[in-house]
Amino acid sequence: MTEATSPDAAGGKPDPTLRDGHHAARHSPGADQLRAYALIRARGRGKPRGGPALDARSGEFTTEATSPDAAVDKLIQIHDPTLRDGHHAVRHSLGADQLRAYALAADAAGVPVVEIGHGNGLGASSLQVGRARLSDDEMLSLTRDALTNSKLGVFMLPGWGTLADLENAIAHDVDLVRIGTHCTESSLAERHLGFLREQGIEAHAVLLMSHMATPDQLAEHCARLVEFGATGVGIMDSAGHYLPADVTERITAICGAVDVPVMFHGHNNLGMAVANSIAAAEAGASILDACARGFGAGAGNTQLEVLVPVLERVGYRTGIDLYRLLDAADVAERDLMPAPPTVDSISIVSGLAGVFSGFKTRVLDISAREGVDPRDVFFELGRRQAVAGQEDLIVDVALALRDAGTWDRS
Repeated sequence: MTEATSPDAAGGKPDPTLRDGHHAARHSPGADQLRAYALIRARGRGKPRGGPALDARSGEFTTEATSPDAAVDKLIQIHDPTLRDGHHAVRHSLGADQLRAYALAADAAGVPVVEIGHGNGLGASSLQVGRARLSDDEMLSLTRDALTNSKLGVFMLPGWGTLADLENAIAHDVDLVRIGTHCTESSLAERHLGFLREQGIEAHAVLLMSHMATPDQLAEHCARLVEFGATGVGIMDSAGHYLPADVTERITAICGAVDVPVMFHGHNNLGMAVANSIAAAEAGASILDACARGFGAGAGNTQLEVLVPVLERVGYRTGIDLYRLLDAADVAERDLMPAPPTVDSISIVSGLAGVFSGFKTRVLDISAREGVDPRDVFFELGRRQAVAGQEDLIVDVALALRDAGTWDRS
């Protein structure tokens, strides 16, 4: 038994990395690899360095099999933002053939809503957050042509997008518009939701970075969004920060405050996206977001082709054809991404720090340029409560850390 698998390592918890990991590497790790990992584990037995202390929280998570009160045969509507949120992972570079191929596959699988656009939504293509390879017009036109069963959805953040962008989307026969705001700034959506209501367009509203507000605050803002005209409301776990108990508390509060469908959008920074989505459904959410292969910012979103069969297994209906959904996920992996997203070390830090997952690429680029530890950048961004749209703050933080000399850990 190695140090890494010893019950005495890592605070008494066994780590089978150097045994189970052999399966993935055809039993080929060599002596230097085994030694290197064992040394890292041994050094890590003390108090971790860098980053804030974490509060220990736990919550029970029930499923159909363990809860007699779990919903049976309830319909969950899946919204698929693969062609929007996935843009964050590839610097907004998807081309026409890629969009068309996945849209056709998702449509064939019976995915109810396919959301497309720049990662930050309508009108967001810019130097600050990245220029998209295709214009909004191009993305809307080709995806509209590809979808014969699925609804065409778009996302917009007030400030990036304008009423003119909404008018343009309507001209392309968009079926559903989501307006997003920071979790405590719902008033920014009032004008846009009112306009969409006047146009007779299905309009949902979603609160970003929702871990930065209390359940009662989220419920209050969602109720306000309904007053503005939203026909569906919900929250995004933009930083992948939640555990199932966190989701349950927030979705329960929101469902108690509104009489419209409630949605949840998860990110997988802590590996909890599917579990969190199930918790949202059990708490009353009827709309869940998920992306093929988890294609999205940071560690990715809730993985669509995993979520759907798990939902079905615990008693929910989605109306999606499993085999065709798996085919669509294969198309996504082959055509859209260099590799599926993984829960890597930086993504974990982003989730723990509560920082927007879409910051990952820029944090890595700027940290490398300035010679600072990207983990320190993320924790400092979390301390400053940075939100989406504040990408310039990444530079400020990196420069401050560089000038303070915190990159020198010797």
